[in-house]
Amino acid sequence: MTTYSARGFGYWSLKVFAVALALFGLVMAAGGLWLVTLGGSWYYLPAGLGMLASGILLFLLRVHGVWLYWLVFVATLAWAFWEVGFEPWPLVPRLVAPAVIALLTLLFIPTLRRHSN
Repeated sequence: MTTYSARGFGYWSLKVFAVALALFGLVMAAGGLWLVTLGGSWYYLPAGLGMLASGILLFLLRVHGVWLYWLVFVATLAWAFWEVGFEPWPLVPRLVAPAVIALLTLLFIPTLRRHSN
């Protein structure tokens, strides 16, 4: 049985982060689907689905959610460099938020390990 003290700040922070990540992924996937129907980039649909799945896994306290998000992040890096090349300013809006999220996922690894079965 999990005690209240085991469900401290790290646990609840992870739950909030996971829900936010999943919701952001859902919105991104929906927008990506719309973009695909308009003949636009296919990046946003699979990236959004990956973020949604990562958020769900993190909510379920599975460390695989971290690694799935990092897979999405590596794909985002590849897409960003393919789309704009090595021009710094066009890369900033494509990479800053995903990089911050990637770093945040790493901060939750100790919490995930502490609560793993």
